[in-house]
Amino acid sequence: MRKALALAFIAALSFTAAGCGEQQAVTVYKQGQYQGKPDKQPWDNDQFKGDKVAWEKAVKARNHGQNEYARSATN
Repeated sequence: MRKALALAFIAALSFTAAGCGEQQAVTVYKQGQYQGKPDKQPWDNDQFKGDKVAWEKAVKARNHGQNEYARSATN
């Protein structure tokens, strides 16, 4: 009985001590500077190689394929 009580006390003490070491996550922002990754245009990739017109055509074709009315009219 004493051994179980001692183990419970040690477990409770270790859980309590583990919570004390938690660091608060605070983001520090520099005024007027973007800290994130630089964004690229969606057409700047290996598939379209910077061709915006080809990317727009691909998006329109994909949207047209998702239009149920247009898909049923062609069948």
